[in-house]
Amino acid sequence: MATAWVRLTFPSKLIKQPVTYEMAVKFHVIPNIRRAKVTPTVGEIVLELAGTPANLEKGLAWIAKRGVKVEPVTGSAIE
Repeated sequence: MATAWVRLTFPSKLIKQPVTYEMAVKFHVIPNIRRAKVTPTVGEIVLELAGTPANLEKGLAWIAKRGVKVEPVTGSAIE
């Protein structure tokens, strides 16, 4: 099992959609919310994801295709 830390930024049209849940179910990844901030116009979540490398890659590609900005989180941003 691999892990990945990512920052997901959701546009306003996706804030109320369960895209993180859908990604977890469709691609068998386990999300652990480390930080979250939601306003009426944007949502941001820092997640630690666990799963197989292939499922993590497919899940993140899928969520990006939906319109979510996906950025890797490394170094001191994790702590």
